[in-house]
Amino acid sequence: MAQHQNRPGRSRRSFLRDVGLTGGAGAMFATMGALGLAPTAEAAQRETPFRALRASDFTLTGRAAAKVVILGGGIAGLASAYELGKAGYDCTILEARDRTGGRNFTARGGDTTTDLYGNTQTARFSDGQYMNCGPARIPQWMVTLDYCRELGVPIEVFTNVNADAYIYNEKTGMTKPERYRTAKADVYGYVSELLAKATDKGALDADLTATDQDRLVAFLKDWGELDDSLGYAGGERRGYSTVPAAAGTPGVLLGDVPAVSEVFASGVGLYFSFEFGFDQAMLMFQPVGGMDRIPHALTRAVGAHRIHTGALVTKVTDKGDGVSVIYTQGGRTKAVEADYVIAAMPPNLLSKIPHNLGSGVQSALEAITPSSAAKIGLEYRSRWWELDHNIYGGITETDQDVTHIWHPSYGFHGERGVLIGYYNYDDDADAYAALTPKQREQRAVAAGVKIYGDKYRTELASSFSHHWRQTPHLEAAWHDTPGGPDDVRYKPLNDPTGRVYFAGDWLSYADAWQHGAFTSARKAVTALHARVLSS
Repeated sequence: MAQHQNRPGRSRRSFLRDVGLTGGAGAMFATMGALGLAPTAEAAQRETPFRALRASDFTLTGRAAAKVVILGGGIAGLASAYELGKAGYDCTILEARDRTGGRNFTARGGDTTTDLYGNTQTARFSDGQYMNCGPARIPQWMVTLDYCRELGVPIEVFTNVNADAYIYNEKTGMTKPERYRTAKADVYGYVSELLAKATDKGALDADLTATDQDRLVAFLKDWGELDDSLGYAGGERRGYSTVPAAAGTPGVLLGDVPAVSEVFASGVGLYFSFEFGFDQAMLMFQPVGGMDRIPHALTRAVGAHRIHTGALVTKVTDKGDGVSVIYTQGGRTKAVEADYVIAAMPPNLLSKIPHNLGSGVQSALEAITPSSAAKIGLEYRSRWWELDHNIYGGITETDQDVTHIWHPSYGFHGERGVLIGYYNYDDDADAYAALTPKQREQRAVAAGVKIYGDKYRTELASSFSHHWRQTPHLEAAWHDTPGGPDDVRYKPLNDPTGRVYFAGDWLSYADAWQHGAFTSARKAVTALHARVLSS
């Protein structure tokens, strides 16, 4: 006689309940891991793809989702609420600022900020113009792009390296800017010449076979554009003073190739290594319309009713069977009770909040120190860098205190555009922060005039500057985590302390990147969910 067959989901649920009754929660959770319903201890020790939470996880166990309060509405906090929400968790985000996104902040016309020095600014950018004050580029391997796809945030290419952008090292004696392509050709050319000649003279006989040396020299002749005598004398890679055009205009190569000592003395070669960095190599991307399209999409997905802005956390208490959070909002003191907390605030601010989580947590938070960085957006009435300099996107590098000047990677051939007039760090950023907004503009423009000429000043329409160490409720651009996030001193942060979990890019190997915030949030969410399922 044929036996009645239950539906697969029904029989699996019954089986899990039987396991739970006979072997306890630990046995049931281990079984769930074997069935792929929860992470196993072995899986936790190796890199495995993130499995999004789902409501069926609870359907199978007969349990209900927990209530979670999330401290901080930056990328880590929003991502935590978004992922937990997929399984039906009751999430509440407490965000001290009046907007979500944390350091993902895009300034547009009408946006107003007040820094800790008391400087109030209102951006006067025209319609369609903006500046990404925080994150502004996304490498294609980062999980951030996965969230853009999932949330429906369109992306476009961000030009991180442009052969026609400039390098200007004033301190080394450069009297005029040099195109990136020209400087690169000279550095690679002379390095190739020196190595090729050393090889030809037998300097590498102990290291390479004759065949290997022939192959190396062939490579260097191509890589450095060397002549048959293994000399570097310039070439088309440096660029043209008159570009090739119609018949009769074959083009005129740039002349005045500097001597090898001049090239190395200029220091231009120090800028080329970053483009080989894993997190800086092209292609890179940006959301269409501004980086804040990401937190906006996350906020919609989480639900604005779950996010309390202007909520300043003043105390966190782990009660053993839950967590109590005290906060102020609109001049009133409020309390919220939850089963768990995910603390996704900057560690330099978390360390100032009274708690009963122990000295290990406090010491770990205090060991992580904030770093400075700043930007200024300069809106111009014309896109003169395209019209006069033929520069479309990319970054000009300089040893002046503005450090980096970014040309916009959007709005090409438009009427107006916003340059990032400085993106600097540490002492340079702090020095600019101490100035008034008008003084910052004047200082940044004076530096840019040396590279681009008078239009850097005469075409300026407005500016907006932002300094992260002086931003209330953030007070950091990124963080220094001595020893790395897996150092033993951060164990109280990597593991839950009572019912409190921690998340943020500062608990990742991608600090300052949204990727770090997303992956840290995923780690916290996965651990919390496994605990709820096994409890």
